[in-house]
Amino acid sequence: MTDAVPDWLSAARRICVLTGAGISTDSGIPDYRGPNGVWTRDPDAEKLVTLSYYVANPDIRRRAWVMRRDMGHLDVRPNAGHRAVADLEAQGRMLALVTQNVDGLHQAAGSTPERVLEVHGTVHEVECLSCHDRTTMRSALDRVDAGEPDPACLVCGGILKSATVSFGQELDERVLAAAAEAAADCDVFLAVGTSLQVWPVAGLTEIAVAHGARLVIVNAEPTPFDELADLVVREPIGTALPRLVATPG
Repeated sequence: MTDAVPDWLSAARRICVLTGAGISTDSGIPDYRGPNGVWTRDPDAEKLVTLSYYVANPDIRRRAWVMRRDMGHLDVRPNAGHRAVADLEAQGRMLALVTQNVDGLHQAAGSTPERVLEVHGTVHEVECLSCHDRTTMRSALDRVDAGEPDPACLVCGGILKSATVSFGQELDERVLAAAAEAAADCDVFLAVGTSLQVWPVAGLTEIAVAHGARLVIVNAEPTPFDELADLVVREPIGTALPRLVATPG
């Protein structure tokens, strides 16, 4: 694209932002479905985040805890894309921020935590699949480091899992409803770093367009909704997004 930002985007005052894994790759977190994504390179890794495998197989759980521990050692910080989204909120032009990510980097970049709709949960907490008691991920990983390869719930002895939504696990209906409401009420729906292939979140795009919103897609690879978009941007998110959401004139 050129450096020019469309007038209708600069004039937008109710922007609903949807972010996926692509916005966090510059922070050192790999995506999943891209050409070099985690599941593209190792399809078996998808089992670590599939509920049926996780519940049935202790070895899968042990591998999942090792993965969480290894990722916890990464020096992960917000990048220019996350900061651009926070700037959009600071401008008073962001209606809602919906994220498929579980890394908490939007909050770390300055987005108001209460306004971040984490449709796939958060990796910073763990939840018991039986009694639903929640504790911090750090406390669980400390137990792994202390020699518990598959730590159980300290309240009821149930299976602990990161407080993220795995494949085969239901989304939080309250979060999804809030996201759908925002999609229906926005003037621009801005999808950033997402393949738009995971439902029902991808359906937010259709909701927005059906209610008259302009659609902007910023993603390295084609998505199923490109033909519906008013603007498709293939440039790196870290350079394109700050320009797209810069304070008008």
